[in-house]
Amino acid sequence: MGKSILITGGARSGKSRIAEGWVTAAGAAPVYIATAQAFDDEMQARIDAHIARRGPEWTTVQDPLHLLDRLSDTDGTGPRLVDCLTLWLSNLMHDDADWHGQAQALAQAIPQQRSDVVFVTNEVGQGIVPENKLARAFRDAQGQLNQIIAAAVDEVYLAVAGYPLKVKPNA
Repeated sequence: MGKSILITGGARSGKSRIAEGWVTAAGAAPVYIATAQAFDDEMQARIDAHIARRGPEWTTVQDPLHLLDRLSDTDGTGPRLVDCLTLWLSNLMHDDADWHGQAQALAQAIPQQRSDVVFVTNEVGQGIVPENKLARAFRDAQGQLNQIIAAAVDEVYLAVAGYPLKVKPNA
């Protein structure tokens, strides 16, 4: 079975860069499973910067909603990076999908993966309580999703200023 890691942290904490380094070091033919959607030029620029930073040795698979299918499709092809669970959750909630059921299914699939997989997610619960209902619902869902996936993976790291702090040791 492949190794599974969750990296969480705040915005611009270095999560993606840390994850990219680990996946690249894990072996040849790294696969990047992207959940972002470019709804404007600024987001497209962010996506383009991520692609340029990774380089041509990466295979990129983009899917904003069907993460379980993409994990299944890419299992056995090399180490994978899922970036990120926060956008995946946002996409599911926007689509009125059963995000909790999908999170549970993802957690059940993680131990079955043959290839290594690193998940990136945002830590959103360390700020103030949001003032509107939708933002509070998202914050609560993100916290639940992070806990569900953290319980399923082998290791959990918190990214702080570009450095990983191990939170959950090998299972």
